[in-house]
Amino acid sequence: MEALSLRQTTREFSSKELCPQTLSNLLWAAYGFNREDKRVVPSANNRQAFDVYVILEKGAYLYDAKENTLILKKEGDFRSSAGRQNFVAIAPVNLIYVADLGKTNGETARVDCGFIAQNVYLFCASEKLGTVVRGWFDKDELHQLLNLTEQQEVILTQTVGYNP
Repeated sequence: MEALSLRQTTREFSSKELCPQTLSNLLWAAYGFNREDKRVVPSANNRQAFDVYVILEKGAYLYDAKENTLILKKEGDFRSSAGRQNFVAIAPVNLIYVADLGKTNGETARVDCGFIAQNVYLFCASEKLGTVVRGWFDKDELHQLLNLTEQQEVILTQTVGYNP
């Protein structure tokens, strides 16, 4: 009840990094496994059609939920590529939700993505972190940055960090 009452959107972030355990917990809440073959979020027909990419100050990563680790995709500070709002380049974490349209259709992907984003909102509320889900980004730029396939589509992005 407390997390639900504290859930809110913010667009102001400090550049303070999340500690590794908090980042790990955030990613697990977003799209981790809470049972051997089931995610913490529901998925239409258990398609599990998403990848979660993480853009940090040091690089762009793919979240490997089975191993609960990050796989470096590209080294460098690409936070400004994660969206068009000024705060995106300042915040320590930008999550990129990518659907595999070979596993699901666009409509179902958007619904499933909502579950992921809401879990992040609730986690952030419980940890006193700020977050905002965003649809204002350059799909082509992110597609190229993350080296996505033709069947993969960026559905939403979400910024996470501490309030200033």
